[in-house]
Amino acid sequence: MDELEQKNKEREAADNKMINDAFQHLLDTYLASPHRKKVDIITKAFNFARQAHKGVRRLSGEPYIMHPIAVAQIACEEMGLGSTSICAALLHDVVEDTDYTTEDIENIFGEKIAKIVDGLTKISGGIFGDHASAQAENFKKLLLTMSDDIRVILIKICDRLHNMRTLASQPANKQYKIAGETLYIYAPIANRLGLNKIKTELEDLSFRYEHPEEYASIVNKLSFTEEQRNRVFDDFTAPIRKALDDMGIEYTIKARVKSPYSIWSKMQNKHVTFDEIYDILAVRIIFKPSDPKDEINECFRIYVALNQIYKSHPDRLRDWVNHPKANGYQALHATMMSRQGQWIEVQIRSQRMDEIAEQGFAAHWKYKEGEYSHDDDELNNWLSTIKEILDDPQPDAMDFLDSVKLNLFSSEIFVFTPKGEVKTLPAGCTVLDFAFQIHTFLGSHCIGAKVNHKLVPLSHKLQSGDQVEILTSNSQHVQPSWINFVSTAKAKSKIQAVLRRESREIQKKGEKTLDDWLAKNDMELSTAVVDKLSDFHDIAKHEDFFEALGERTIILGDKDLDVLHGKKKENGSAGWRKFVPFLNKGKKKKEDDTPQLLVVGKDFNKKKPCIITEETIGMYIFPDCCHPIPGDDILGFIDGKNRIEIHKRSCPVASKLKTSFGPRILDAKWDMHKQLFFDATIEVNGIDRKGMLRDVSEVISNKMNVNIHKVAFTADEGIFKGTIEIRVHDREEVKVVMGRLKKIPDLQEVKQIL
Repeated sequence: MDELEQKNKEREAADNKMINDAFQHLLDTYLASPHRKKVDIITKAFNFARQAHKGVRRLSGEPYIMHPIAVAQIACEEMGLGSTSICAALLHDVVEDTDYTTEDIENIFGEKIAKIVDGLTKISGGIFGDHASAQAENFKKLLLTMSDDIRVILIKICDRLHNMRTLASQPANKQYKIAGETLYIYAPIANRLGLNKIKTELEDLSFRYEHPEEYASIVNKLSFTEEQRNRVFDDFTAPIRKALDDMGIEYTIKARVKSPYSIWSKMQNKHVTFDEIYDILAVRIIFKPSDPKDEINECFRIYVALNQIYKSHPDRLRDWVNHPKANGYQALHATMMSRQGQWIEVQIRSQRMDEIAEQGFAAHWKYKEGEYSHDDDELNNWLSTIKEILDDPQPDAMDFLDSVKLNLFSSEIFVFTPKGEVKTLPAGCTVLDFAFQIHTFLGSHCIGAKVNHKLVPLSHKLQSGDQVEILTSNSQHVQPSWINFVSTAKAKSKIQAVLRRESREIQKKGEKTLDDWLAKNDMELSTAVVDKLSDFHDIAKHEDFFEALGERTIILGDKDLDVLHGKKKENGSAGWRKFVPFLNKGKKKKEDDTPQLLVVGKDFNKKKPCIITEETIGMYIFPDCCHPIPGDDILGFIDGKNRIEIHKRSCPVASKLKTSFGPRILDAKWDMHKQLFFDATIEVNGIDRKGMLRDVSEVISNKMNVNIHKVAFTADEGIFKGTIEIRVHDREEVKVVMGRLKKIPDLQEVKQIL
């Protein structure tokens, strides 16, 4: 017992030393910053949090208090935030994880800190009803508080960054949920707030956990090509350094290497290999202006000097110095031809611009008089848009998150009203978006517009500098088709709100129709009845089924009665078979042989991975959104009927599911033994010549022993394009086939499209 006591004491002493060292490091970082030195309140917050979390440990085994200290460290060091934010970061889990309340925090630390802590605290219950997504609900609360104080979201990003850095201790299903959520929501927000460095790290960490093999492969290739990149960088920058020295400019030149996630995204989107990406290296020139007021002119003087050394690409000059990005980013980007015949991007920015590029809005405050300021117009505009989304709560968590994302990714155009007022709108928006932007009534009754005095339809896309006059009519009403071409979150949410109001009336009518029909057939309306009928008509939601009845697109008859009485559905869907393309081919199986879909029960262990073998593949649903085949990184999702869907981890549908319904995400792995065949499609382009088709089929059929399912080739003016559908066992076989195809003479491009 004495030995155990001794060990505990030693462990406690080691823990205390680790905690004190971490807190001391935080104080040292804070004292080195330009903020007012409010050490007392930070120490008070630390002692309070330490006491509150006493005896609690993280999954990694370290004392829990290390997490709040790490979050405060990120807020202070990487975002440059002050004492209020540091205190809130130290206290951010106290209300959620201990018996203390927001009122206690307010009494001890004041209203401002309490409000931020409250915004960071998760909530129970929700407004999305039974199908609630707790994640979306928490996110909504975060945004509500954020629109009052931007520091809420900044600390949340710090919290998320530390969670991502320590994600290794979590089980695989949790890793996918947190990584997916980070990639879908938090990285775009960090980008929108100009936190470039943090955005890149969040993306890379998510990528590392979702696709570990691909991540490791890209990191290895980057390290392998490092020496070559350094040579290119030194050769390219040597004459630039000489020119800048001659101009008497104080500067530093850095190499900017594309992040693993950016490289992988480009490989996926452009269907290219690592070796085919040419913009991995960029050159960044950061200068100290001789006069702060003259920094823009100095950017252009450096650009002119570079043009005398290298030829610049005429279409690739990006002037974000005079026209900053929405997140405050300023720099001059030019693409120059190196002496080795390679295009290299050069980024020219001042020290101030560089700091804002890395720290975003947090750095803006440093360059303003006084403490934290709400003056930033751009930030305010964005926050007011967020408020508008929150004013109209979406019943569906997915829709809500999508609406927020619409705003995160928007770049701006400037449009004029007939009176010459300037309105800022996202790029790609239509006349109808503009109408809803001004007023909901205007949007609801819009019949068209005059753009630059010419009559245009509702769907006309606006350009920067357009003058727009909206035309309305009282007889005009909101149409369901409008949702297909509007692009702003405000317009979408307003159209959906009107349509929901109208559809509720139709649903009531449909519900009455069903009730009358059931009463006629001596049955009562119940959830089970609606479930069976919705399933029979392949409709996911009850609301949609009632609407179809109300609109009379579904007429209830004898077949519906058969379903309710338990008789087999004739000529219905092929059940699980329709989701697995390869199982529909060849010999038809008897109905009795059909494996039953796996239904998740109460005792189901969500931490254990789903192992997909030849025997169990029929127990899972394979939606056709992403076409996973063995060799792909996959995950499972428990759907509304407790069945398991299998998606690629990179699937866009899966990204939404990870973000909105994280607790339903499962780890899934393949355990196939090359018995079953799967479909894959390859696209090829090249120079047309005699025998090309013979060479292609020879490589695939003879040398590889792979079955060609379908081939389609077209040739025009000596160039051919073609798609080849092949039957393979796994993704590895596809890669080998593509590697062999690339060796065929005159075949220029080979990419996988499915």
